[in-house]
Amino acid sequence: MRDIPQSQPRRFDRLITRIPWVNLVGVAAVFIAATLVTVKNLQGDTSNQILNVSYDPTRELYAALNQQFVAQYQKAAGIKVSIKQSHGGSSRQARSVISGEQAADVVTLALYTDVDALRKRGLIPAGWSKRLPNNSEPYTSTIVFVVRKGNPKHIHDWPDLIKGDVAIITPNPKTSGNGKLSALAAWGAIVTRGGSEDDARAYLKAFYQHVAVLDTGARGSATTFAVENIGDVHLTWENEALREVAADKDELELVYPPTSIRAEPAVAWVDANVAHRKTAAYAKAYLEFLFTDAAQETIAKFGYRPIKPEILAKHADRLPPIHLFPITAIAKDWDDAQQKFFADNGIIDSVWTPKTN
Repeated sequence: MRDIPQSQPRRFDRLITRIPWVNLVGVAAVFIAATLVTVKNLQGDTSNQILNVSYDPTRELYAALNQQFVAQYQKAAGIKVSIKQSHGGSSRQARSVISGEQAADVVTLALYTDVDALRKRGLIPAGWSKRLPNNSEPYTSTIVFVVRKGNPKHIHDWPDLIKGDVAIITPNPKTSGNGKLSALAAWGAIVTRGGSEDDARAYLKAFYQHVAVLDTGARGSATTFAVENIGDVHLTWENEALREVAADKDELELVYPPTSIRAEPAVAWVDANVAHRKTAAYAKAYLEFLFTDAAQETIAKFGYRPIKPEILAKHADRLPPIHLFPITAIAKDWDDAQQKFFADNGIIDSVWTPKTN
């Protein structure tokens, strides 16, 4: 298994010699203000700009949503906002915001726990998830399989992943929300169907023995599987699977397992940063927009499951019904799952040892 880690013009001097000294302060103030405006224009005015730090496969989704929001907000408020995006493994993205490497105005991450990590460092308040509808979760998703055309390894369910020489592609569970959810889905596929935790631990150990490459994020794994042509099955977000197969219908196909986990990506504005940058109004409006009908339609179009049932039902041909178990089927809540599975000496550490070469 491979781990992927100018000087001033003379006319201004002449102007000063012609006016009384009592007006010098006013002239200087006008000149300084004009200079600052020029410098601001040269450097780029970022006063109406916000940064969305998101997880790996949401590039296309937020590019579309940003365009919609900017147009709508300008029409409603008369202000043109610009939005920058950053993408990477969800847990790694959260750490970059906590460290100050990325001064996010909003975070839109793969897991509740990745957002809640900001609360633990004082960047957002307790109760942050109650500030927006649906516990600040604008959509759900899940983990599915992408296989080679014709499904030559006959992969239909989770037990099929550890048969024979099947080679799995999935991201690193220490850095990626996709990686974490794949592990949780694999575990839950055993215990929610009658298996014990010992059975699930043995399965997960065999699962990682079949993993050929662990990239740091979902998009890296997609490249490994679809472009580098490594592996027999790619465990990935439903939206990524739809994108991969649509881009290469002659080579790939999507398989829905009988059961998988209900992923619940969460969003929040970063209070500490928006207060400093005075961007709170834009950040809040941006995230509130995600829960509107227009945004929910776009969310469905890009392969994510909108929280509004009537909109989800309209897209059942691309987002079919599937049994999705909640996190409470395998842990008390998302925080408990983080500690139980991904903390030091947790379940993942007991079934998988990263290579150091």
